[in-house]
Amino acid sequence: MNTISYKTISANKQTVTKNWVVVDAKGQTLGRLASKVAFVLRGKHKTDFTPHVDGGDNVVVINASMVKLSGSKVENKEYVSHTGYPGGQKFSTPAELFAKQPIKVVENAIKGMLPKNKLGRQMFRNLHVYEGAEHQQEAQKPKVLDLNTIK
Repeated sequence: MNTISYKTISANKQTVTKNWVVVDAKGQTLGRLASKVAFVLRGKHKTDFTPHVDGGDNVVVINASMVKLSGSKVENKEYVSHTGYPGGQKFSTPAELFAKQPIKVVENAIKGMLPKNKLGRQMFRNLHVYEGAEHQQEAQKPKVLDLNTIK
């Protein structure tokens, strides 16, 4: 066996193949859902994973309003936002966010598990979250992804 012939595969923007997948969040725990979706967005499930390249798949999350939080996080967890003005710090709980924008709860959890740089912001653009079961990405023919198969 000639070991010199083995080459390390390093993906780049031209060689990456991006697939479309659908994840159903109905009945899923928020943190476990977010970590597995971030894993797929980052591309770590692929054999040609390269840390400095956006090689992940495009992910469509449906039924975001039916995700569950364990324990007393619905009342005790706090999300902090800032308007940019002095004294503009705002606090909200998941219960308040679920009432107004259930999509934001899932997006915040997934965004927090991506890199905090330009690459992470580019990966976040590959995420599409919908409150109900219908989504607008039917034309891309996304495949259903079972989160239990991802380690």
